[in-house]
Amino acid sequence: MSTLAVPGSVPSPIEDCEQLRKAFAGWGTNEQLIISILAHRNAGQRKSILKTYHETYGEDLLKDLQKELSSDFERALLLWTLDPSERDAVLANESAKKWNASNRVLVEIACARTSAQLFSVRQAYHARYKKSLEEDVAFHTKDDFRKLLLPLVTAYRYEGPEVNMTLAKTEAKILHEKIKGKAYSDDEIIRILTTRSKAQLGATFNHYNNDFGHPINKDLKVDPENDFLATLRATIRCLTGPDKYMEKVLRLAINKTGTDEGALTRVVVTRAEVDMKLIMDEYYKRNSVPLDKAIAKDTSGDYKDFLLHLLGHGSS
Repeated sequence: MSTLAVPGSVPSPIEDCEQLRKAFAGWGTNEQLIISILAHRNAGQRKSILKTYHETYGEDLLKDLQKELSSDFERALLLWTLDPSERDAVLANESAKKWNASNRVLVEIACARTSAQLFSVRQAYHARYKKSLEEDVAFHTKDDFRKLLLPLVTAYRYEGPEVNMTLAKTEAKILHEKIKGKAYSDDEIIRILTTRSKAQLGATFNHYNNDFGHPINKDLKVDPENDFLATLRATIRCLTGPDKYMEKVLRLAINKTGTDEGALTRVVVTRAEVDMKLIMDEYYKRNSVPLDKAIAKDTSGDYKDFLLHLLGHGSS
């Protein structure tokens, strides 16, 4: 499912660091050399490069990259080079501090990661910001959003495939009754969405569809202007189909006047090692255009080249 292309014979971290120093030398930066290395190393290899660079040169590779690069390319490469948990911690911090209903990065991180990954994100957040993710979420959000987001970011869901069909039917009925009564932030809705396993939720939403004649998200569209309902819908989509959710984020980022580079960068760098092939398939089904061609049309320069390398293009 990953689109990351790692060469069969990977140079040692020392060799990679030497090449990166070479890319920084002289009057101009060799961006293509940087891309050829970092865009073709997995998370463990990138971590080794960071460690070796510091041990060898006594400097922080991320800071050196920041000095040499700029704009969207710099942002994308820095996020990519970070350890995935640290990267998510950075994204979560930015999202929490600038929280609004259209900024659903916290929902993505809480719902599209495994329980173990989400726990690692919270640990990385502690280490980086000297406080908890929960503290920032509680401080920067309010009312119904806080009620939903706090248990989402602290969830530790069961990851197994087992499903209790009786429970699924019962909780589908509970969800329907609460939504019908417009009790959208009711404790029962929050409890079900933030504690049940993804497999259990899938069964519950199937029962909802079968028993009441339409998907749960259709009932949550009753008021298109309600930001909390939009966040609930995003939570359900991301929990049950992260590939479809991410496709929509990319579609909205690309198919409009002016590219949303923030969203485009975030999805590509966080999913290239996870399920980007599935996302690309979904994008083609939905838009009849390959994602790589859409990105190539809407971006340029080193930023475009870097994203395309992460999608599996370019030499490795």
